[in-house]
This record gives sequence, structure tokens and C-alpha cells, in this order.
Amino acid sequence: MWHNIARAIAEATGQAFTIQKKQAITGGDTDASFIISGHSNKITTQYLVKLNDKSHLPHFEAQAYALEQLTLASTPICPKFVTLGISVNKSFIALNYLSLHPGNTDLWYLLGQQLANMHKTSTHGQFGWPHDNYIGTTLQPNAWSSNWRTFFAEQRIGWQLQLLSEKSIFLGDIDHIATVCHDALSHHQVQPTLVHGDLWRGNVAFTGKHPVIFDPASYYGDREVDIAMSELFGPFPRAFYQGYQTSYPLDSGFEQRKAIYNFYHILNHVNIFGGVYIEQAKATLSRLLSFDYS
Repeated sequence: MWHNIARAIAEATGQAFTIQKKQAITGGDTDASFIISGHSNKITTQYLVKLNDKSHLPHFEAQAYALEQLTLASTPICPKFVTLGISVNKSFIALNYLSLHPGNTDLWYLLGQQLANMHKTSTHGQFGWPHDNYIGTTLQPNAWSSNWRTFFAEQRIGWQLQLLSEKSIFLGDIDHIATVCHDALSHHQVQPTLVHGDLWRGNVAFTGKHPVIFDPASYYGDREVDIAMSELFGPFPRAFYQGYQTSYPLDSGFEQRKAIYNFYHILNHVNIFGGVYIEQAKATLSRLLSFDYS
């Protein structure tokens, strides 16, 4: 397997590469991750390799495409996609390895500024993505739409609720809940922009003096979905929001929309993990239904 991975890296880079060392690392819920080291033209090179079952290859393909699109947006930087494929009974993806650290106040402020710049400059004519991808292990539909309210209500909330119903988990009438979310966004004007799509603390770090984002679930949507999720599982440091607001202030009404946008991720956690997230989903839905959206 590792010989095939080394050969794929060599073919992708155009440089001979032999693995001399590999080290298993922690991180991520689904993939086995390794740092591999070897010589390429007498220079030591390192790569991050993720492994999973063969059936996981579409996940890696979606991740590679999103990383390439985020890289085209310039900042924040992402690990560079190198190659992917199937070896024996595993699928794999190889990325350039970055030595990461938690960062400081100045770097979090810079991340906020850079994300704001990405949101301002990477616009599109429609909401969606060239193909469906994944949010965690869950398929994320991305059919193109000119209407953000319809896109989010149907392809985010309605989709998650339908998946839950197939597992005999019912939070209420799917059409009614989706309609509430649709109508709640009726006064919000949105420009489709490239979003990370899964922006929580586990997918952010720093290398040297540069912010890094990784493991995206990207699409063209409302920029606020990234800011909302950054607060869901413990907010980013205050400096991040200061940097973002200085560069690209959020519109009024964000606090209500934040709850709607994060409802999607909570539903996804119910789909993946069940358990305690069911009660969190019920509490969040009750809160959404109590809002005055007039």
C-alpha cells in the first residue's frame, strides 16, 4: 500500500519519492492520518496522508476539489492537494504537510480579516457547488439555485430532516420546519460567496505567521454560515471576530440567522452521532419556532 502511495506522489509531483518514515497522528473523526517523510531530489519532503475504506474515495475527491478552490481564493492558506487514489483495500489522499500551532491574538485577528476578504472576493452567480460533497460523513446536496432561502431550506434543513426520518427520528413535520427556516431568511439579501462550510476550531490552525483552514465542506452560500458555525462548538477567540467585522461587518439580524444556520450542523450531528444531539436539536427547533421573524 505505501509503495503505491509513494508512486502516486512521485507521479503527481514529477519527482522520485521514497517513503523513509511514517508516523500516525491523531485528528479527525473518520480517517487514519499519517505524516510520511522521504527524499525527493535529495531534499527531505513531508506529506500528510489520510486513509479510509475504498468506498470513501468520493469523500477525498470532494475534499481535494474544495481545497483547490479555496487555494485559488488565496487566503487563508490551505494544505496543498497532491494526489489521491485507491491502494489495495484503502482509499487515500496526500497533502503537503504543514507544521501547525494554535496561534496568538494577532494571528486570530488576521484569520478574521483573511476570511472576510475571501468572502468579499470569491463570489458566484448562484448558490450551490458543481457537485454534491460531504459534511462530515453525510452527503451534502448542492444543486444550483438562484434563491438562497430555497437552497438552504430544502438542501440543508429539509435534507437532514429527511435523513433523520429514514432512521425513525422525527422532530416534526419536515415541510413545516423547512418552511419556517425559508421564511425566516426572507428579508436577508445574500450574495453567493465561497464558504468553508465546516468552520469550527478543529479545522483551523496556524503555520508560522499564516492562518490555515482545512477539511472543508465548501459551496457557494451565505458567508454568515461560516461565522455562525465558528461559534457553535465553542467560539473562536474574540480577535477573530474583531478582524472579520473590521473588514466586512455582518448585517443586522445575524443573531437569529445564526441559530438557523447552526441548526443544520446540529441536525447533521444527530444523523452521525444521535444521542445527546437529539435533545439539542429539539431545543434549537423550539427556539427557532419562538422567534418573531416579522
